[in-house]
Amino acid sequence: MFDVPVGSPAPRNESDDPDHESAVESAVESGDGSARTEGGSVGGFALPATAAFTLQMDALDALRNKRDTRTYLDEPVDDAVLARVLDAARMAGSAKNVQPVRLVVVTEQGTKEALKASGDFATWIDQAPVLVVVTVRGDAGPRAMFDVGRHAQNLMIAGFAEGLSSCPVTIHHPDVVREVLAIPGDIDPAMIVSLGVPQPGEKPPAAIASPRVPLSEYAARDSWSG
Repeated sequence: MFDVPVGSPAPRNESDDPDHESAVESAVESGDGSARTEGGSVGGFALPATAAFTLQMDALDALRNKRDTRTYLDEPVDDAVLARVLDAARMAGSAKNVQPVRLVVVTEQGTKEALKASGDFATWIDQAPVLVVVTVRGDAGPRAMFDVGRHAQNLMIAGFAEGLSSCPVTIHHPDVVREVLAIPGDIDPAMIVSLGVPQPGEKPPAAIASPRVPLSEYAARDSWSG
């Protein structure tokens, strides 16, 4: 069994407020290990041409404290912030580096409303300032959904580090997404991720507000029983 190392933060509840005070450089790594961006654009989103940009918290803080959120302020996400978040998603790995994942960024209100019909539990998604539809090539193989998850998690963690909340949304009716976004037949709509500035004091529903299982129950060493 594994225990939380001495000096590690105590496990947090879903309702804990994140700490936005620590800082680390961008996750876009250059060959010498420093955090850099090359400028240019990502899908029409301009990236800064500066040598480095700064995220607002340590990577482990972001990973430990990010929680799904469905309620957002009624304000747009800054394009520069959105570009950095999308670029962090782009850097996720894929099986054999075939890079089968592509994103469609939706901010138009009518399109967001139309996408509500794509999920059985998606009636709220039109309230999010940004919806990111994660797609994957239909021939991507057995690890396709794992690769989708890698990109989506990068997106959400980077967003959290930038002060944005997010929530993954299951697509139960992919044909709705295909029609609304004109997605080709050889591309599978796999997941929607909502993004936005969280409502102050927003708390998760009680049903999902429990803490994570302890590390000693989560990971075993050398065999199932540990």
